[in-house]
Amino acid sequence: MAIDVDDPRLTQIVDVLVQLASGDLAGRLKPSGARDTVDAVMTGFNLLAEELEAVYKEMEERVDERTSELTRAQEELRQLALNDPLTGLANRTLFGDRLRHAIDLAERGGLPPAVVVLDLDEFKVINDSLGHAAGDATLVEIARRLILAVRKSDTVARFGGDEFAVVIPDATADDAMRIGQRVLTTLQEPVILGDHTAWAGASVGLRLGEHGQSGDMLLRDADTAMYAAKAKGGGNIQLYQPAMHSAVQERLKLASDLATVIPAGDLTLHYQPIVDLDTRKIVGAQALVRWPHPTHGLIMPSQFISVAKDSGPVVELGRWATEAAISQLAQWRDLLPEGFQIHVNVSSIELRRRGLGEFVADVLGRHRVEPGRLILEIPQTGLMTADLTGMEAIVDLRRSGIDIEVDDFERGYSSISYRRGLPLDGVKVDRTLIAGIETDEQQRRFVGAIFQLIDSVGLRPIVEGVQSADQADHLRRLGYRFAQGNLFDPPLTVAAMTHSLSTP
Repeated sequence: MAIDVDDPRLTQIVDVLVQLASGDLAGRLKPSGARDTVDAVMTGFNLLAEELEAVYKEMEERVDERTSELTRAQEELRQLALNDPLTGLANRTLFGDRLRHAIDLAERGGLPPAVVVLDLDEFKVINDSLGHAAGDATLVEIARRLILAVRKSDTVARFGGDEFAVVIPDATADDAMRIGQRVLTTLQEPVILGDHTAWAGASVGLRLGEHGQSGDMLLRDADTAMYAAKAKGGGNIQLYQPAMHSAVQERLKLASDLATVIPAGDLTLHYQPIVDLDTRKIVGAQALVRWPHPTHGLIMPSQFISVAKDSGPVVELGRWATEAAISQLAQWRDLLPEGFQIHVNVSSIELRRRGLGEFVADVLGRHRVEPGRLILEIPQTGLMTADLTGMEAIVDLRRSGIDIEVDDFERGYSSISYRRGLPLDGVKVDRTLIAGIETDEQQRRFVGAIFQLIDSVGLRPIVEGVQSADQADHLRRLGYRFAQGNLFDPPLTVAAMTHSLSTP
């Protein structure tokens, strides 16, 4: 059939075609009902337009979906770039941005920011003894506590490992000190990890900002203050002072020197007598490491033990001390009274290192020293966080005839309860518990209760740090039998200790 070129429907077709080409896919043709060729074309044209509209709509939905996925991916990448994946805290990059922003605000009339840097004191113990999952759980809990300890305007960051930082914008000195102290206090509380209780603790450094300082300077100084806190034994907060820089450099130098003197055997042991409070006779001695330094003279353990823990050779240091003490026992063999024992400290890290029992047994055998002459003192934090390797070491050592003692006891039942199932022999009562018993009746009752607690679980208490005759008398009346301290003798050189053993 011929098509009439003047048919108005052809004009409609052209108009709708132009509409569709312009992007408006809603255009449709209304068939006339003539059911001729033109109507057939119009119907086909409508079907094609509907299919085109459906395809376009599907494409739009896919584009929207891909755009949303891209937006989510960009947000995830931003989170990865600016936040710590484990704790959700800011990372070092975001911390730097917030610190620069706080400095910019100060330049426009606000107060300079303060910076807090902290490092957990016992994280390595937790991580090594309880496993990485427990370590991660500890870090998450620490992050939660830090957020609660600061203001909403402050930024808490994790730099990696067990190092955290806080930027405190627009900070007065009182604000900064208050927040720093809250941080320290909240981290002194125990962390509950399933059936285990751990104490993370922290060394905290605080730097109060000054106008004109860069973020790098503030962070460097806060880090220096943190190392000063660690040098004091941890568990404290230090405000940055310029003199700390030289102290940190000295600490690094000590770490370098220590790595050399341990294998060379350039350390020495002093021995502090342990006496029977009734007879005042020597029944044992504690071996204490001293470092005769060519520049600094005799360096005390408080100055280098933490350095050894931080820089690595604490196991080598402990094994040197154990062998030196056993060797000295062999040299004193003919002078030792019956029951005399040498006490040697074993670090938590040593306890977790495989082979401790075999090492001690080997040294005793080579020097032909009876195992019963040796007492190994384990820190109570090491006992409470000991892993399977540590527990097996304690059992193996005790089975070999070596006595095991809990060192620095001060936390009461929550600590002593960990001895259940372990073959322990004694407890070294920390000197802080007996401070004031000469004049404070309440403190005397408390120390008496401590004795009853220790005695009730079948352990032998030894009190350290006895300074006066009054302290010794009160301890004896409270039931304590053994003690050490400067009242009886300070730590003695080998020659002086040999003289004491030789004197009737």
